[in-house]
This record gives sequence, C-alpha cells and structure tokens, in this order.
Amino acid sequence: MTLTAPITSPFATAPTTAATRTSPLAAARQQLADAAAHLELDPGVHEMLAHARREMTISVPLRRDDGSLARFTGYRVQHNLARGPAKGGIRFSPHVDLDEVRALAMWMTWKCALVDIPYGGAKGGVTIDPRQYSRGEIERVTRRYASELAGFIGPEKDIPAPDIGTDEQSMAWIMDTISIGRGHTAPGSVTGKPLGLGGSRGRGDATSRGVATIGLAALDSRSLPRRGATVAVQGYGKVGAGTARFFAEAGLRVMAVSDQYGAIHSPDGIDTDQLDAHVAVSGTVVDFPGADPLPPDELLELKVDLLAPCAIEGVLHEQNAPRVNARIIVEGANGPTTPEADRIFHDRDILVVPDILANAGGVIVSYFEWVQGNQAYWWTATEVEDRLRTRMMASWQHVLDESTRSGRSLRSAATAIAVGRVAEAHRLRGLYP
Repeated sequence: MTLTAPITSPFATAPTTAATRTSPLAAARQQLADAAAHLELDPGVHEMLAHARREMTISVPLRRDDGSLARFTGYRVQHNLARGPAKGGIRFSPHVDLDEVRALAMWMTWKCALVDIPYGGAKGGVTIDPRQYSRGEIERVTRRYASELAGFIGPEKDIPAPDIGTDEQSMAWIMDTISIGRGHTAPGSVTGKPLGLGGSRGRGDATSRGVATIGLAALDSRSLPRRGATVAVQGYGKVGAGTARFFAEAGLRVMAVSDQYGAIHSPDGIDTDQLDAHVAVSGTVVDFPGADPLPPDELLELKVDLLAPCAIEGVLHEQNAPRVNARIIVEGANGPTTPEADRIFHDRDILVVPDILANAGGVIVSYFEWVQGNQAYWWTATEVEDRLRTRMMASWQHVLDESTRSGRSLRSAATAIAVGRVAEAHRLRGLYP
C-alpha cells in the first residue's frame, strides 16, 4: 500500500458540503423509489429493498508503532442476498460513515443484478485516513477488521474487494486472516488479490477498462467521433488513472485530470504515460510539467465531449450542474451525480451513463476471479478482457434499448432493470417462514 504524505495545493478545496448535495443514501433510495413506481412494485417489497438485510458496526482497536492505543469504527453492510452471496468493496477513508456504506451496498446490489452476475450487494469500510499510519499499523487495522467480521465473510457469504484506500495487499491480509481462523486456505473469501494468491489477470484495471469501454460506446451513440474527442477525468486514482490511459490509447484527448490535491489542464492534451511517471514519484498530479494548474471545481465545468467523475459521491449537484459543459458523463465513481443534478442534465440533453453500468467492470472481473478460484483454473489476460467487454457491451445494449423503448434516462432504465431482477428473485424464493 502506497502511503503518501499530504501535499498542500493552492487549488485544494474542501469536500462539497451537505448543504450543496443530497446524501448518498437519500439519492440511492430516491432512485429505488423511482424504479419501484415504474415497476409498480408491491409496497412491502419496496420497503424491504430500501433497507439492508444485515448491518454491522464494529470497534477496531489498534496498537500503534509507539505502543499507544487508538480506536476506529468499522462497518459492513449486506444489502441483499436474494441473488447470491454479498459482494462489495472495503474502503479506508476518514469520511466513511454508516449511511454512506448503506448507499454503496444498495448500489452494489443493483450493479450485480444489472450485469447479471449471481451476487447481492455489500460494502464495508473503516473511518481512518490510511495516509497517516504506517504500513504495519494499516495491516493490523485490516486484520482486526477482518477478524471481527470473520463469521460473516466467506466465499458462500460475503466476498470483499478493494476500494478507496485499500488494494490487493489489503485483500491478501484479509484472506490470510480468514484462512487462519478456518484452519485452511480460503482464496475465495476475497477478490482483487495478488496474482500469486489466486487473483485474476486483468482485475487491477478492470473498472477502468469497463468505464472506457462504455464511454466509447456512449460517444458512438451520440455519433461523436472517437479520435480527437476531449475528456476530463476527475479523480486520478486507481480508477481514474486507468480510465484516462485507456481513453488516450483509443485516440481521445485527455485535457484535464485531478486528484485530492489539485487539478491540471492542457488544451493540447496530457501525455498519460508521462503523468503516470510523475505521479509515481510525487504521489500527485500537482506540478506536472506537461500541464497548467486548474482549480479542481472548474474541471467539472470544462467544455469537453466526455466527463468521467471517478472519485467520490455527490460531486455533481444542483449548484454546479447548470455550469457543466460536457456532452456525456460516464460515472466511474459510485453516486457522483445527485438526483437534482440528474434532472438538470436530462433537461439539458447531457447523456449520463450511470455508475451501476459504467463502473461495473470491477465486480464483473471479481466474479471471474471467484469462478476461476472455485475451478482452480486461471484464464489468460486476453480471455478476461474479452469476457469483460462482452458482458459490458451486452449490458450497455440492454440498457440503451430499454431507455429508447421507454423514453426514460439511462439511469432510470438501468435501475428499473436491476430492481426488477432482484424483486423477481425474491418472488421466486418466497418469504421464510
């Protein structure tokens, strides 16, 4: 895990305040309510889907390197199990709270259902800033978090994966912790593992590859040429960096990128290979010599063909949506657009490709990893990439067709498809007792 000290940027800004955004949980429940009304769901089923099946809040103590004790709060929410074991990432961030995890778990349920993989949705996290702690301290927090949840995690129950602030090493520690408790190696207890422990080829950049695949399809749907199309990527992390690279390889011009420290812009386009080398040394996009500094909020309002928000929830909201100049928005992050912003974008004919479709590449290849682990047989990188593209494009076409047929937005169409599949699974299984 890379631990980078915070860097002060003259353009760094505070997170968007609650006054300017709908909370992630409220947004998720509003999207569900719209789908439930469209599907004419039974009110009892709607109520059940609006709340998680299981929620856990745990205390995570840490003995620090200097011998002192610290305590953190951890969460794991399993939203729905009707279509299979729960699936969802674990994030380490100072902004993690229970409502955020509830929303993310719900979106994972719809994401898995939309791309038709046999999982329910889950999410977890610890309220900690991993940049402020040593590698050994992060390992101890990760293992304690996993041990507290050991009875609820496993290949048949709930399969975590990396998210913000965690990586393949985090998953290795969790797998080892769960395996020690069981007395045997349990590689299927997590996905996103290192290749040497049964990880899948192509997993590391699967989310980015999926975002780029769907972004290119969205350009085609609007009859916009790929070569020379302009792109801005908000959030140059594990999803955003790969997304920018794949777009550049496809001939698009990456005009601006940002991270938590600042943003940069070049009207001639940013060389993503050179930028990656700069970030590897400095830990940030700030001060990249191939571009000029840019206030981060202005990146979201640049005149570009395609905007890819790849950071956190709620960055596109009622206040800035009227100033967004992108023709297409492809959501690499979970929940970056509030319902109010969605309505504004619809009225302005800005195409929004929803998160549950655009960033589903990660969970699709996580499913592939789980399948490979169960079979003890591993696919080539080409096989993984081909299967990912096939599933992403099939889901894109299904959503596009439903949107065209119903006259509803891509988000409304995608959510209705997903919610309908989960509701049907509940109907088929019945209610016990």
